[in-house]
Amino acid sequence: MNLIKPERLKRGDKVATVSLSWGGAGDSDILWRYNQGKRRLKEEFGLEVVEMPNTLKGTDYIYNNPESRAKDLMMAFEDKSIKAIFSCIGGEESIRMLPYIDFQVIKENPKIFMGYSDTTITHLICLKAGISSFYGPSILAEFAENVEMFKYTSHWVNKVLFSNEAIGEIEPSDIWTSEYLSWDEFNKNIKRSVLQNEGYELLQGKGKVSGHLVGGCIEVLEMAKGTELWPEKNIWKDAILFLETSEDKPSPKYVEYWLRNYGSQGIFNKINGIVFGKPYDNEYYEDYKKIIIKVIREELGLKEFPIMLNMNFGHTAPMMILPYGAMAEINCDENKFSILESGVK
Repeated sequence: MNLIKPERLKRGDKVATVSLSWGGAGDSDILWRYNQGKRRLKEEFGLEVVEMPNTLKGTDYIYNNPESRAKDLMMAFEDKSIKAIFSCIGGEESIRMLPYIDFQVIKENPKIFMGYSDTTITHLICLKAGISSFYGPSILAEFAENVEMFKYTSHWVNKVLFSNEAIGEIEPSDIWTSEYLSWDEFNKNIKRSVLQNEGYELLQGKGKVSGHLVGGCIEVLEMAKGTELWPEKNIWKDAILFLETSEDKPSPKYVEYWLRNYGSQGIFNKINGIVFGKPYDNEYYEDYKKIIIKVIREELGLKEFPIMLNMNFGHTAPMMILPYGAMAEINCDENKFSILESGVK
């Protein structure tokens, strides 16, 4: 699968922020948080940040106007002066933008697009348009982290978006947190408490396997099934699938249903391996593991299929960045994960 790589970022570049799902960035009680994330992009990464016309119009407007959200996205891609597009936050219904998307505009204007969670939908839009996008930090959560960004997260922003060298081995973070602190301004000087991270867990597999990256938030991928966004069969061939669950902490029973669907589609027989993000609050970690074994090893009989758990992407902090379409490697013998090429050119 050959996706078009966008140009790397340079200090001084102009980047756009978009609200494609939940519109909280523009709500009066959360605007301080948006401004904090915007300031970090300027001060730490040297970027000029601009909002699209509807980015800060607030929750009600954003919810009621999916066409306006899509227009913001199209406008940001078309504007030659904008070098990257960052999602303010996820949500739960960016799929409603689908009727208003012009895939040709995206294909003809490849540039960095980044976000996670419900932003999975826009990643699938980019995938259909043939460009690589980046499963990584959002403005309101990671860039606006209380007190300071996690160094692990900011390291991967620099490494993946600003450098055209191969990304290389991605070591696990030493720490993790899902602690919820409300986004009230009186909390802004309180750091979230962190826990020691135990590193990656190899559930099964031998040797080294490689493949191009595709995936996202498993609950959001459910919304794409049956639509024109669901990846065509050739996309799955020889891929490494990455999946994570959201702060909704879906029941293991639902994860079982969803994984069984992937098995029934033949996806697990096409891909070369799978990596799972650490669950929110680490809840259901062992339950999810049992479900994965049940569906993939026992029901499908894929006893040597590489499966790696406890990865630092998605809804627990801090996080790596995963470029769609980039070649990645699971080294089962050494319990290592690497991205073998650059995410940008």
